[in-house]
Amino acid sequence: MNHKLLTILFLCTSFITFAQENYPKDVFRSPLDIPLILAGTFGELRSNHFHAGIDIKTQQRQGLPIYAIGDGTITRIKVSLYGYGKVLYIAHPNGYTSVYGHLQKFGPEIEQYVKNIQYQKKAYEIQVFPDYGEVKVKKGDIIAYSGNTGGSAGPHLHFEIRSSVSEKPTNPLLYGFEVRDATNPVLNKVFAYPLSNDAQVNQSKNKSELAFSKQKDGSFLAEKVNALGTIGFGFIGFDRQDMAANKNGIYSVQLLVNGEIYTEYDFETFSFGETRYINTLVDYDHYGKYRQKIQQCFLTPGNRLKIYNVLKNDGKITIKEGMSYSVELLLKDLEGNLTKIVIPVEGVKEPVKINKEILKTDHYVIAKKPNNYDLGAAKVYFPENTFYKDFYIDLQKGKDTVTIHNSRVPAHRKFTITFDASNYSNDDRKKMFIARLDKKLKPNYTSTYKRGNTFTTKTRNLGTYTLAKDTIAPKVRALNFKEKQWLNNYKYLRIHISDNLSGIDTYSAKINGQWILMEYESKKNTLTYNFADKTFSEKQYDLELVVTDNVGNSTTFKRTFYRK
Repeated sequence: MNHKLLTILFLCTSFITFAQENYPKDVFRSPLDIPLILAGTFGELRSNHFHAGIDIKTQQRQGLPIYAIGDGTITRIKVSLYGYGKVLYIAHPNGYTSVYGHLQKFGPEIEQYVKNIQYQKKAYEIQVFPDYGEVKVKKGDIIAYSGNTGGSAGPHLHFEIRSSVSEKPTNPLLYGFEVRDATNPVLNKVFAYPLSNDAQVNQSKNKSELAFSKQKDGSFLAEKVNALGTIGFGFIGFDRQDMAANKNGIYSVQLLVNGEIYTEYDFETFSFGETRYINTLVDYDHYGKYRQKIQQCFLTPGNRLKIYNVLKNDGKITIKEGMSYSVELLLKDLEGNLTKIVIPVEGVKEPVKINKEILKTDHYVIAKKPNNYDLGAAKVYFPENTFYKDFYIDLQKGKDTVTIHNSRVPAHRKFTITFDASNYSNDDRKKMFIARLDKKLKPNYTSTYKRGNTFTTKTRNLGTYTLAKDTIAPKVRALNFKEKQWLNNYKYLRIHISDNLSGIDTYSAKINGQWILMEYESKKNTLTYNFADKTFSEKQYDLELVVTDNVGNSTTFKRTFYRK
């Protein structure tokens, strides 16, 4: 018995350091010359995905130099309105690839390389894959400057390290980068789940939030749980590094029952192919109701995640009458800081006071089979394995609007919604699109494919959909110049563009008949032109900008200005 306990203690304290020993810790330099303070950690729970890198704070500024962490060759460069924005990938000789995202701009040589391609393709958004060795960098070279492009919510550097072979991301903090962290993870809430038909927790068939208190040794103790049948546990918590108030993701989780590990998972690595299964790790119904992410310490239907190191009985605990159990939940970070809660469980059979309510409708989805429904105004088709589990689906028919359940059920695959628009004139159909209504019933554009009278969209979002019409062209206005103005000392030309409904689809700008590159910042709806890009011999500059929305409404903006 003592030998078994010693073995368990060794596993509990050593599995983090064992993972760290598999990665080179003295090869790469930091991508920034400032102390590394994190706004986001690897594996953090994001919308429909795990965070694939670390987010490094840049002192609330843009334009900090970013350095190549090692010798290598650039294998991919992408400029996008969303996602990582401006991002580049460097393959290193030791088999790793580093990724740098949300960049303001690239280093001078790389920036010119990218702009040449943008002007060649006459497009702001591009993606290129330079030949191996075509664009080489040395360790410590300035490769870019920090920014806020793409889906970033504030200035920072998104930084990743991936395997060059498998392309699986790994936790960058395993490579020896110094981040001050002497702070324990934070435990907010703990829940107990009745999982079997005969299970109950504290006289309830529903999940129960457990009260707990802090002990003298710094650990937590939950109030005693009376339960029976198969149960599981979940928690809400976060990690926090020193010098930052950000609520970041927790590196590792262990659930022990009477000293035996039932569940152990960590965020050392994962594959992009499995990241959407995050929706089976969290209690998605709870998230849909309260916007809180409970991490479930047991396996749920459809969960194909490979982050688990130990999974006994799928992390589920069988509670027998008359038996006592000590459940421990351990939350750890990479520095070994630990938060522990002990949950005493007694096997007690009690009268059930709260039964589980199951919403039953006329339609039951079998997840492993395709499902097709006619809702009058539209038809909806769910391919097999669109959902993780079987459930009763709420479908509401309508003349122009249909409701497809609600946002508390996640879809893993895209499903198809098809509207019949034959009741509308040809002119009307040209300006129409399929829209998803938000809580305020505002229509939001979804990519709409039109074929005659048939409108189709593919989406993963359940909710209410309708046909909407947009007849108003985009608005365009100059931000930093006026008609017939002399702009001799101006470095940039800035223009604001917006659309009231379907959203901006394309834009194209020319000066004196020549295409110019205007960088689009979708968060601020601004277009920016750098005068250093092109040299014009004329003093008179005739600008023409054409902006088109997603249903073809177009605005042509013309201005004349002067430069010497």
